[in-house]
Amino acid sequence: MDMIGIAIKITILIAYAIIGTCTGLLFMGIGRKIVARVHNRVGPPFYQNFIDVAKLLSKKTNISHGWIFDLALLFSISGILLTLLFLPIGGVQLLSTDGDAFLVLYLLAIPSLGFALGAGASGNPNAGVGVMRALVMMLSYELPFVITLIALMIYYDTTSLATIVRMQSINGIKSWAITMPPFMIAAFAADMALQGMLMEQPFDIPVAPHEIASGPMVEFGGKYLGSLMLYKAIALVAETTLFVDLFLGGGVVAHGNFAFVINFIVWLALIFLLFALSILIAASFPRFRIEQAFGFYWKYEAIIAAISLIWVYIMVIK
Repeated sequence: MDMIGIAIKITILIAYAIIGTCTGLLFMGIGRKIVARVHNRVGPPFYQNFIDVAKLLSKKTNISHGWIFDLALLFSISGILLTLLFLPIGGVQLLSTDGDAFLVLYLLAIPSLGFALGAGASGNPNAGVGVMRALVMMLSYELPFVITLIALMIYYDTTSLATIVRMQSINGIKSWAITMPPFMIAAFAADMALQGMLMEQPFDIPVAPHEIASGPMVEFGGKYLGSLMLYKAIALVAETTLFVDLFLGGGVVAHGNFAFVINFIVWLALIFLLFALSILIAASFPRFRIEQAFGFYWKYEAIIAAISLIWVYIMVIK
């Protein structure tokens, strides 16, 4: 590859990172306004998160918990950025490979492990409790989500996200997976799993600040807290995009000239609607205990996902 091609690739990578970060921070700010309105408050301006991140990243600290603590958040941000590169956005996928649906699942585990490394290295017992809860939550919501993913792979006979999106975009909205009864059920299970991935109520157990003293992030201040906000912003975009790619055709509704612009706008609208639904659920329900969340996912959501899988399997063998 010549220097111009390398420069173009690097530019696209930077653009993905900037778009993902800015979109996530904007949505988080709007989410704070939505929650405030539900609770009959005014709330901060929608751009407050940009100000908070800039302020936090500019702060200095004399406290250090070692190189593992310093690199853990970089590990998490790198993992979620890499995940974003493998996800079709408006029908365009920067990186792709056979079996990338499984690869994305592995990549989504990297940020949680990075958070666990950093919180564990701080030596704070509250952080240790938060890590334990985060890992239990990851085991909880992954089961129904993986079952729904297997149902999609069986129906479309592929493990490629790009192929799943392309097959759902053949006839526009009519061919989206969510328009079929078995995948309506699967989408419900996946959306509840998404609530846990986003760590929104009632599944915000790992960061419960009112339960675990000052919460597992008590040691994350200044630039570390700013980095966590950046990670959450990118994770918000990546995880909602994965749902859109699996059930809503990646937001692809147009082909030909200016198709990417139209599809990008549709993708943006869809991930915002998913996030807004998540925020409304979070503002309406109290937090589960860790055993309640685990039971909810493994008893009810797993059964719902299994029903959709059996339904899809019967459809395929016929």
